[in-house]
Amino acid sequence: MTETAQELPDREAMEFDVVIVGAGPAGLSAAIRLKQRAMEADRELSVVVLEKGSEVGAHILSGAVIDPIGLDRLMPDWRERGAPVETAVSDDRFLYLGPAGDLRLPNLMMPPLMSNHGNYVVSLGNLCRWLAEQAEGLGVEIYPGFAAAELLYDENGAVRGVATGDMGVGRDGGQKDGFMRGMELLGKYTLFGEGARGSLTKDLLERFALDADCEPQKYGIGLKELWEVAPERHRPGLVQHTMGWPLDNRTGGGSFLYHFGENLVSVGFVVHLNYENPYLSPYDEFQRFKTHPSIRETFAGGKRIAYGARALSEGGWQSVPRLVFPGGALIGCGAGFMNVPRIKGSHNAMLTGMMAADAAFDAIGEGRAADTLAAYQEAYRTSPVAKDLKRVRNAKPFWSRFGTWLGIALGGADMWLNTLLPFLGHTLKHGKPDHACLKPLNACKPIDYPKPDGVLTFDKLTNVAFSATNHEEDQPVHLQVGDDDLQRAKELGLYGGPSNRYCPAGVYEWIEDGPDGGARLQINAQNCVHCKTCDIKDPEQNISWVAPEGGGGPNYPNM
Repeated sequence: MTETAQELPDREAMEFDVVIVGAGPAGLSAAIRLKQRAMEADRELSVVVLEKGSEVGAHILSGAVIDPIGLDRLMPDWRERGAPVETAVSDDRFLYLGPAGDLRLPNLMMPPLMSNHGNYVVSLGNLCRWLAEQAEGLGVEIYPGFAAAELLYDENGAVRGVATGDMGVGRDGGQKDGFMRGMELLGKYTLFGEGARGSLTKDLLERFALDADCEPQKYGIGLKELWEVAPERHRPGLVQHTMGWPLDNRTGGGSFLYHFGENLVSVGFVVHLNYENPYLSPYDEFQRFKTHPSIRETFAGGKRIAYGARALSEGGWQSVPRLVFPGGALIGCGAGFMNVPRIKGSHNAMLTGMMAADAAFDAIGEGRAADTLAAYQEAYRTSPVAKDLKRVRNAKPFWSRFGTWLGIALGGADMWLNTLLPFLGHTLKHGKPDHACLKPLNACKPIDYPKPDGVLTFDKLTNVAFSATNHEEDQPVHLQVGDDDLQRAKELGLYGGPSNRYCPAGVYEWIEDGPDGGARLQINAQNCVHCKTCDIKDPEQNISWVAPEGGGGPNYPNM
């Protein structure tokens, strides 16, 4: 910064009982639950939710097929209230793809927990918009367009709230016309529901050593397009998952195809970020997947209307960190509650938000503040969320160790055993974190990806336009490279510049016009869709994603 901290005006502060970071399923469920408890007890309780997107739902990206258990617990009359949850699953299919054909796996082979009947195909963004309306109706204050950028601590080291980022800061760190200092939002407790790899959550994990006694968190990158398909090709309620082609047996991942709404199809592809080949491009694997004979016919005569990408927490049971610390708690996917085989986390996010809300409400009622919400940690241990994750805890490690064919078979058998004999206690380890999994470029084979046709398959930058991503260009770059020389020597020199391939938005480019005649890393930060993949997969952990100016990023419609 060219302005020193002493030259900056003091930030204004607002005080609340509970501050919540993130207007996703976890944060909104926590806010609603807090207000429900306050009404039941006839007590006043102030609750605020901060959301970095330009509106609630703008940064929400998910498949999504939801298990309604979270909604049922939060708001049993959600159907009567008009929740945008309308397309019940009517057909559930699992396919293994080869290069030219497919093998349908019998549903009877699948453990009961894998069945999607009773679930719903939704736009999670629209569901969050509806939840925000319910929260505001109860008196919750929601501030979209304000990114929580800094953790605030009291004199004892407990979290006392967060500060939003300053607005109107130039790329050089100087103050532009219209500069506005961020706000401090202080609470008796602060709940963090930032989603996978949240920047403040990452700092909390380190400061309080919350992940000291668990396995490394594992991640995937999920890429999604929303299509309007020809009416004759629409099958409302069809839920289809695939594994196999175009990924090789050593690379984990798969696809989803969900039919819902008015001729809408959500198509997505997930690649586990423990992949080894630096030539691999998750985005291009997604585009290639759509050309499979069993897939492409769905999109004939249709049009793509939206695109996005987001990291997924995949570590599950053995990677869930300690959830509580002085002054606050982690809720939702930032703590890693996604059930990987089911590709579902929204129900668990909602349930954990509610559990944390109950613990905070009870603590405030006892006159407490800024201590550790041990009741939330205990509630999680015996909750449906823990049960959900524990039954599938070995599926991901089996897949990672033994590849798709054998790993899926062993993982399926383990899930059956844990369904029939839930007292089984063996838990496999994940091993090394995803950033340590890449092999050197010279140890891997190049991958030849076909050129996009502009009809079924698209180049990155064309698709990024369909995410409605926008950032103020004259602001500090929010993708921070710690050591340029290290990045050049390792990421480019040893691994061949995989950031250009793992980023799904064309943010990173290695250009041969550096000051010393070599390559330099160009960062097109305005393209960033906030997926966080670079923060996860960079082999030297030399790239950090931090929150840009509030309101920047994608603006997902109906995603």
